[in-house]
Amino acid sequence: MRMMVGFLRKALMIQVRFSLSVSASSSSSTPPHIQIQTLPFLFRQHLYTFSSSSSSEAHSFTVSHLINSYGFSHKQALSASKYISFKNPEKPNLVYAFFYSHGFSESQISKIIRSKPRLLLSNPLKCLLPKLQFFYSKGASKPEVAKIVATCPTIMKKSLENQIIPYFNFLDGFFESEQMAMACVKRFPRALVDYPQCVESNIKALQEFGVPKSNIVTLLSLEPMTLMATQNHFRKVLEEVKEMGFDPSKKAFTTAVQGMRGMSKSTWEGKIDAFKSWGWSEEDIRLLFLKLPWTMMRSKDKIMATMDFFVNKMGMKPSIIAHRPMLVSLSLEKRIIPRYSVVHVLLSKGLIKEDFSLRAVFESREIVFLHKFVNAYKEEAPQLLNLYQEMVNNASARSHIGSIDLDSGR
Repeated sequence: MRMMVGFLRKALMIQVRFSLSVSASSSSSTPPHIQIQTLPFLFRQHLYTFSSSSSSEAHSFTVSHLINSYGFSHKQALSASKYISFKNPEKPNLVYAFFYSHGFSESQISKIIRSKPRLLLSNPLKCLLPKLQFFYSKGASKPEVAKIVATCPTIMKKSLENQIIPYFNFLDGFFESEQMAMACVKRFPRALVDYPQCVESNIKALQEFGVPKSNIVTLLSLEPMTLMATQNHFRKVLEEVKEMGFDPSKKAFTTAVQGMRGMSKSTWEGKIDAFKSWGWSEEDIRLLFLKLPWTMMRSKDKIMATMDFFVNKMGMKPSIIAHRPMLVSLSLEKRIIPRYSVVHVLLSKGLIKEDFSLRAVFESREIVFLHKFVNAYKEEAPQLLNLYQEMVNNASARSHIGSIDLDSGR
């Protein structure tokens, strides 16, 4: 039975593709129609052999079809069968074939159906096609549209006229660029689902606080989730950030808002406690957040690991790090450890003094670091470049700093 269903599905997809191409070529203004009556007689005959007048058999078939065709668990299939039911695979196969004909992968289709199983009862050309065509008309390619829908299947359940188009027009009007509006949707598809009135009110709140439109545009295009908050909560965040000393006219203000908006009180306090455990004062932490707000977006574990490396591996005093907060914002695996490994070799060979510049080693650009600490010592330490590049390339594979052998470069 499962093999037959698979065969019929593939045959149906071929037929749908043929119908779409023929209809599209015959009329550019009239959408193509997929009708089961247009399929070959033998194919229709096989489809209808699955029919049953028994509701219990229909329920059983629905559950089985969801499990075998879309990867539902038995529990998920039973739950979905309370809302959808079909006696044969005719309608769900049409929906599957429709998505497939528009470049959706099997995994994307399964993900969409598992999220919104009621789509299997949709009329593909009446309910689904207009939404895809809207995205195509805004410059999105088939793979991009497939990714948008797979990321946020809810889009296919929303009204095109009453929600998708109005929300898109709101983005278009604010950005003053259809291309930027579409880029926002690609990055965050839920922008067309979760953009209630609160987003507009939150944008107005930012403007009232003196945030330049250019900074709001950047926030909306890169981190639209920041604006997905109730009006009262969002204004409270704005007030807290301003009280900390942030200037609303600077980009750091929206960065701080982004960090505070997405962080619970307990998470924030946990990070404060992490710095305090290394002897930092509240003023040190405030100045860190004020200067480098994105640092507080790092997890507590990463903060602790970075401080542990500087204090226990390098022997630095926590007060020194507090006066150079940039150090805490750097990637431990990709920046700090690889560069210190080079310095460690140079120190062991007596090529540099122990009072080396922290800024030159850790905060300088890649090309500057290589010039000063690697290429300058090619003859004395020819292994440095390989050591450094290997550690950088393998940074993602490092699970913890204890596995690093800093003497491997000798």
